Amino acid sequence: MDADALADARRAEWDRLDELSRSRLDGQGVDELILRYRAASADLAELKTSVGDSPQSAYVSSVLSRARLRLTGAPESILTQARRFFVDQLPAALYRLRWTTLVIAAVFVAITVGVGAWLASDPALVATLGAADFLEQYAEESFTDYYTENPAAVFAGMVWTNNAWIAAQCVLFGITGIWPIYVIVQNAFGLGVSAGVMAAYDRLDVMVLYILPHGLLEMTSIFVAAAGGLHLFWAWVAPGPRTRPAALAQEGRALATVAIGLVFALFLSGLVEGFVTGWSLPWPVKIGIGAAALAVFLVYMLLVGRRAYERGERGDLLEYEAGTPQLTAG
Repeated sequence: MDADALADARRAEWDRLDELSRSRLDGQGVDELILRYRAASADLAELKTSVGDSPQSAYVSSVLSRARLRLTGAPESILTQARRFFVDQLPAALYRLRWTTLVIAAVFVAITVGVGAWLASDPALVATLGAADFLEQYAEESFTDYYTENPAAVFAGMVWTNNAWIAAQCVLFGITGIWPIYVIVQNAFGLGVSAGVMAAYDRLDVMVLYILPHGLLEMTSIFVAAAGGLHLFWAWVAPGPRTRPAALAQEGRALATVAIGLVFALFLSGLVEGFVTGWSLPWPVKIGIGAAALAVFLVYMLLVGRRAYERGERGDLLEYEAGTPQLTAG
């Protein structure tokens, strides 16, 4: 096939397609745009097959690109996508987890208090945890030194990474239904053991003061991650009218939204732990900063999230991002 001959024969049609892709169109114009787009696509395929890359095929490709953009619409700017994510998708996804998060928090506190009280009530149990001089040093020095033995920026990055890993475990293995529970129970038990040791040496008040500033937001974030993992597990167990793969896909996308949001929350708690908890500020100020950080998160999760939820948001991607959903009865 002669590329020049085809170009001479089709040039007017290609130019018309280019003109349509740049013009304001009514219904008839859109129909014509689609027809000419199909015809030009066939011409490009014929050119590619016969002569490969050529000036004629490059021109048709550019015309088709403009026409395709006109048919599909321009992609949203990064600012528009970011606004939708933070104003609609993320708060709605967090809001859906509110009651599960509350239950997990209550269970965590109950285990921590129970283990701590059990150990502190019996010196023989405390003695099984290690030598007396080791436990005394832990209560008197090691517990508090942990927050100041590294530079603030290094320490903040370290705890952020550690907490992000704990949250990631809840996300990655949430479908098992066991791993989020294991993570919560393990951390509650460990904190309860520390509380028992500190109480045995009359240092429980110090522990509470050192944990509250950063722990309010940090632990809430971990509870949210565990709640998200359990929601993914429940979507697999009880998908409702959706197929099981569709339920897992929808919850998985919403859970990914939550995971991204928790990166920011854990970063904030890491800053508080690194730059506030262990440093020379009055304790009311430290706890006030931690409480303010938690308050911001809760307002975002509950108030902003409720408004987004009432607008129909669920934390999932939009249809053109996730694909057309399969319709189900019920």
